[in-house]
Amino acid sequence: MPEQPSGADGMSYTDPDDLRTVRTFVAERARALGLPAARIDLLTLAVSELTTNTLQHTDGGGHIRVWADDGRLVCDVVDGGGERPFGREMPSAEAIRGRGLAIVERVCDAVYTASVPGGTLVRICLNL
Repeated sequence: MPEQPSGADGMSYTDPDDLRTVRTFVAERARALGLPAARIDLLTLAVSELTTNTLQHTDGGGHIRVWADDGRLVCDVVDGGGERPFGREMPSAEAIRGRGLAIVERVCDAVYTASVPGGTLVRICLNL
């Protein structure tokens, strides 16, 4: 995992029972960093989609970290999975799966992904 940025707080998650704690952690950290309430809901939705994706499609859980930088709230989700296929259309209403990453792209101001040692980092950003 890349070095944690200065001022970042983080936590690990390994099973579905951890997701409520992840959402609470992200919401509390975002509130402390000045993200407006409506934007906190969007961040929490995006993080929930990414961390659920981790638990459904990878082994070993993941790590999340949150900080503010240059007028943005930044959140990294790091796990042992492969790169994510961002840039896709929203699946049809009849599709059973496949909306999570499309939702993340639509609710965040910026989304980046990169390979890191042992897996993948997804960075989401919301303007403060």
